[in-house]
Amino acid sequence: MSLLIKNGTIVNDDAMFKSDVLVHDGKIVEIAPSIDPTPGLEVVDATDRFVIPGGIDPHTHMQLPFMGEVAKDDFHRGTEAAVAGGTTMIIDFVIPTKGESLLVAYDRWRGWADPKVVCDYGLSMAITSWGQEIAKEMEMVTKADYGINSFKFFLAYAGVFMVRDEEFYQGMLQCAKLRALARVHAENGAVIAERCEHLLSSGITGPEGHTQSRPEELEAEATFRACTMASQANCPLYVVHVMSKGAAAAIAHHRKKGAVVFGEPIAAGLATDGSHYYNEDWLHAARYIMSPPLSRDPSTPNALMKLLAAGELHLTATDNCTFDCHQKSLGKDDFTKIPNGVNGVEDRMSVVWDKGVHAGIIDPMKFVAVTSTMAAKIFNCYPRKGRIAVGSDADIVVWNANATRTISKDTHHHAIDFNIFEGMQVHGVPETTICRGRIVWADGQLRTVQGAGRFVPLPPDSQIVFSAVDNRGKALEPVKVERAPYVATTLEAPDANANIVVKTRSAVPPGGISSIQF
Repeated sequence: MSLLIKNGTIVNDDAMFKSDVLVHDGKIVEIAPSIDPTPGLEVVDATDRFVIPGGIDPHTHMQLPFMGEVAKDDFHRGTEAAVAGGTTMIIDFVIPTKGESLLVAYDRWRGWADPKVVCDYGLSMAITSWGQEIAKEMEMVTKADYGINSFKFFLAYAGVFMVRDEEFYQGMLQCAKLRALARVHAENGAVIAERCEHLLSSGITGPEGHTQSRPEELEAEATFRACTMASQANCPLYVVHVMSKGAAAAIAHHRKKGAVVFGEPIAAGLATDGSHYYNEDWLHAARYIMSPPLSRDPSTPNALMKLLAAGELHLTATDNCTFDCHQKSLGKDDFTKIPNGVNGVEDRMSVVWDKGVHAGIIDPMKFVAVTSTMAAKIFNCYPRKGRIAVGSDADIVVWNANATRTISKDTHHHAIDFNIFEGMQVHGVPETTICRGRIVWADGQLRTVQGAGRFVPLPPDSQIVFSAVDNRGKALEPVKVERAPYVATTLEAPDANANIVVKTRSAVPPGGISSIQF
C-alpha cells in the first residue's frame, strides 16, 4: 500500500519545513520538496496543514478490571477513540493481582489486546507484590520475547496495588540492574486510607470526600519521597499523572540535583480542575473521580502547561480508564466505591494544542515533542515512532491548526455516556490519521480494522533514560575510610581513698589491657 502526502508542512520536535512524504508498505520511504504522484497512488492533500508524527499516549488502562468493575473502553473502542484524536500508539499497563505471576498477567493482556487493537501498542508492567520470584520475572519480561522496558509501582490503593516503601526501593534496584524505567503513582496510600475512614465517619460520603481524602500535599510528599528513593537506588524515575504544582516542584527539585526524573501531566489535569467535585449534581461530580484527583487550584492547568514549555515536565498522557454513569453510581453512598478513572485518549492532542500552541505557550515543535517524540525516546522506540523521517513507521497525522471542534459525548468514540471535557471548544483538529501507512481516520469517519494494530516490543536501556546513570553511579559509590585499629577508653569509678584508675579497651588480642595510675 502506498500513499503520497503533498503540500504539507512537516513538524518534528526539532524542525518545521515544507515537503511531501511518500509512504510504502507502512514505512516512510521518501521526503522531498516535490514528489510527483504515480498512477494508482493515493494522494492526501495537506495544503495549509501540518504533517506531524502520530501521537503516542504512554499511559492508558483499556478494559482494566478495577474496583469490582471493568473499564468500558476495551482495546477496540479505546484505540478507535485514539486514532480519531490523532494518536497512533498507546502504552497500556499489565497489572497483576497481588501475588500473581507477571507472566500470567502478561499473557492475559496480550490476549485481550492483540485481536482488538486498531493501532500499534506497547505494554508497561505494574509491580503489585514483591519477592525473589517477582524479581526473576521482571528480568524475563525485559527480554525481546516479551518487550517490557518499564515497571510501575503504586504508592496508593492500599491492599490492592500498593507496595511498601522497602518493596518500591528493592524494585527500583532491580529496574536499575535491568536498565528498565521505574514508573510511580505517587500518593500516600496509608494516610489516604486513614482520611477516608475519618471522612466517612464524619458523614461525608459524596464525591467531595474523594478530593478531601487525598489532598494534593500528599501527592507532593509522595513524589518527593519517590524521587529521593530513586536517587538512592540510582534508578531513573517516571512520575505518572502529575496533577499538582507541588508534585511538579518536587520533580524539578530533584532534577536540579542531577536526578533522572520525568514528569507526565495528563489531558484532564491540563484542561480541568477540582471544582467539579463540589458540584451539587452528584453524578456530575462523580464523573471526575480519578486519583490523584484534579487540583483544587484553578490555576494549576495553565501552570502545568507552562512547566511543559519550560522543560520541567516532559510529555503528556491521559490515564484513560473509563467507567460509565451506571458504574460511577455504584458509589452513591460511599465515595470510596466510585470507580476511579476518566477519558482522554481521544481529546488529548486537541486539548494540548488548544491549551498550549493556540494559547501561545508552546510552539508546534514542542507540541510534537510532548505528544509523541519524548514518549518514543523514553520508551525506546525512536525514531521508528515519534518522527517524520525516511525509515520511520508511517504513523502520521495531517493536522489542521485552524479548525475547531466542540467536544461532546454525542460525537466522541469512547464507550461511555459522558465526557469530562463536555462542551469545550478546542482549536487543532486531526483531519487524517495514518497508522503504518493505512488511513484509519479521514473526513470525520473511522476506517479501522479490528486487530490490525501490532504489538511493539520496547527494549530496555533507552539512552535518554540511562546515558547518565553509569557516571552518576560512580559518583554515588560508597566511600570507605581506612583507619588504624580503634582504641576506646573507659573511666572506672574509684574508691574514695584510692587512686583514679583508667582502663582502656582495644581490638588487640586478650592481654593487651593496660592501666594507668594517677
